[in-house]
Parts: sequence; structure tokens; C-alpha cells
Amino acid sequence: MTVAERAEWRRPGPTREQRRNDLWIGLGVTGLALVSLTLARSTGAFLLGPPPSGPEQLFWTVAVTLPLIWRRRWPAATLLIVSVAFIAAQARSAPETQFSSWALFCALYTVGAWGQDRQLARRLRIGVITTMFAWLGIYYAVMIEHIPPGAFADAVGPVPPVLAAMVTGVLVNVLVFGFAYFFGETAWVAARREHELRAQAEDLRRSQAESRERAVLGERVRIARELHDVVAHHVSVMGVQASACRRVFDRDPGKARTALTAIEQSARTAVDELRRMLGVLRATADADAEPPATGGIERIGELVERARAAGLTATLGVYGDPVAVPESVSQAAYRVTQEAVTNTLKHAGADLLDVRVRYLAREVEVDVTDDGRAGGRADAVGLGLIGMRERVSAHDGDLEAGPRAAGGWRVRARFPLPVSADPPVAAQRETSDGRQLAAGAERSA
Repeated sequence: MTVAERAEWRRPGPTREQRRNDLWIGLGVTGLALVSLTLARSTGAFLLGPPPSGPEQLFWTVAVTLPLIWRRRWPAATLLIVSVAFIAAQARSAPETQFSSWALFCALYTVGAWGQDRQLARRLRIGVITTMFAWLGIYYAVMIEHIPPGAFADAVGPVPPVLAAMVTGVLVNVLVFGFAYFFGETAWVAARREHELRAQAEDLRRSQAESRERAVLGERVRIARELHDVVAHHVSVMGVQASACRRVFDRDPGKARTALTAIEQSARTAVDELRRMLGVLRATADADAEPPATGGIERIGELVERARAAGLTATLGVYGDPVAVPESVSQAAYRVTQEAVTNTLKHAGADLLDVRVRYLAREVEVDVTDDGRAGGRADAVGLGLIGMRERVSAHDGDLEAGPRAAGGWRVRARFPLPVSADPPVAAQRETSDGRQLAAGAERSA
């Protein structure tokens, strides 16, 4: 908040629960004040002089304490009523003074803590405090003439007894009113700071949400571009194979059949990649988007070498019989591994890095573990994990990312492989076969 915003800020009014609490507190203080009045009358301790009649004593006791039931709803009016009733009760020598004094303290504090008009609240409190000290001076001036001659017969201190009594009363009132003023201001400032913290927290949550949305959008755009490249490759292969099939269809049915089989396989793969692309293309990329990655699963070894060059003890294990993986899946596995290794280098403080690639029956899995710090990892809730999840979910896979029971961090991603009657064909092999077949067809033609 700026200085102007702080000056204009107004504390929200009390809630229904707070008003209900004020009601019970006011009634409770009034009940205790009546008990205190009964005890004072029973002991005959009339410190302010001969008391008025019993009904009048009850009236002044209730008039000073009962207005506390409205203290947070109408703080200024409550303070005025309590102050006037307090002075009037003392002027009439009402014997109840304990809870009446605390009611005045509470009303003064509430104006400082809840008064909406800060200038009015400040002036009202200063006016009430000044009036109370003026009343105290009048009280001392009147009572000094009625002090019995032997009232201070046992006084032995160096300060005159009357002066000592007056100074003591002034000091006590200074402390009481000073604390009421100070704590009221402190409560107001604390409420304003709490409002500022809540506003800052809301701005931070909104900023984080926007950052996540931008990260998701950017990652989806990059995924879509990579899938576009894969699909474009398969469509190009289909065109080459179709051209070769057309040229040799009548002269060499065997080669034509091979070309048609390759076209069928490429069409299935292209349709599958198109389905994934339509699932992630939900926004439009800007002109400055990051270019797509060209790495595939066969380049994971380069990431391990990079980790070794950075000083880590890095190992790479490949399990199962390597099979041809669709190019989009290969790129996604590479990018997930790349993000995991990067996070290990930047944030984990690890010494060991273990990267494993598993070729299973119907899926391929990449598993990256380290022995670094699990707490405070940037990829725990950050944008890197968002990108990993987007890539894995685009291929209907599963992602696990989190601390290990034995210490360190683990990222494991599983990508399902397409199920087809024929084994998958590598993209590089499709390209070379298609070109050779087309060249042979041209020569025979």
C-alpha cells in the first residue's frame, strides 16, 4: 500500500460472530459490575463518599458497563456514553468503581481499534482523556478540603502525603489511558497489515496461476510443433511410397505390395500422432515461441555425458530389447529426461545420477534418480514439472515425480507404445526405403 492508500483504508465492520461476542461480553461485564456493587455495599467501602440510593447505584452501574454490547458496531457513541456515565457516577459517589474503570478502558481501546474515521477517533480519544484528567483535578480540589486531620497520621515518607496521593492517582491514570490509546492504535495497524498481507498473497496466487497457464500454453505449443514435424514426416513418406507404388504397380506387384504396406503403417502412425496433436493444440503460439527440440530417446546418452562433465557420477542403463519408438514419443521421453537432469544439476546438489531406459512389452519408460536434496526442489511444484506432465499426458502416459524413501529425487515417465499387427518401423528406415523404392521405380520406368 502507498501512504495515500493506507490513509484511506477503512477496517471492515465487525462480523455477526463478533457482534454476538460483544453482546455476551457486555452482559457479562454488567453482571460482574452488579456483583462488585453488591460486595461494595456489603462491606460499606464507599471510597467516593456517601452513596446515593440503591436504585440510583444500580442505574449508574448499568449505564457505565452495558453500552459495551455495541462497542465494535458503534465505537464512538459507546465511548461517549461510557465516559459521560462514568463521570456522572463518580460525581454522584456511586460505589462501584472496579468494572466501571475497565469499561472505560475497553471503550477507549475499541475506538482506536475499530473507529472508521481515524481523525475523529484520534480527536475523540484525546478529548476523553483530557476530560478525565480535568475531572481528576476537580475531584482532588474538592476532596482536599474534606480530608480528616488524622488521615495520614502514619505517613513517614519524604513526600507530603496529599501530594503523594495525587501523584499516585495521576500516574495510574496515565498508564491506564496510555495503554488504552497505544493498544487501540496497535490493533488498527495490525488489522491493516493483515489486509495488506492478504492482498499480497492473493496477488501472488494470481501471478503464480498466470505463470502456470503461460507455461502450460508454451509447453503445449512446443509439443504441437514437434508432433507437427512427426506427422509431416509420415505424410511425406506416404507420398514417396505412393509415387513408387504407382510406377511399379503393373510391372512389379511385389514391390508395389511392399510400398502399400509401408503406406498403411505410416498412415496408422500419422493418424495416431494427429490425435495427440489435436489434444494439445488448444491455443495459438506467438511468433517468438521456443523452437522445437530435435533430440530423441537415442540421445539420452548425451545428457548423461553432460552430467558427467558437470562433475556428477552419472550412469545410463538400457533394459529390454530396444524397439522402434514413434518419433513424438521419442522426443517426449528425451525432453522429460532432459528436464529431470537439468533440475538435478541446478537444484539438487547431488553427487550421483542414475538414468534408466526400459523397453517393456507395451510401453517405454525413462527413470531418472539422484541422491540430492528432496526439499525445496524447483521442479516440485514449478514450471518444469508442468511441462513434463503436459508431454506425458499428451501421449496418454504416466508421470511420477517426488522424493524417494531412501533420499534424493525421482522422475519416472511411462509412454504406451502403439499396438499394431506389424512391428513399428523407424522413421529413418522408412525414409531411406521409400527413396530407394522410388529410385528403383524410376529406373525401371
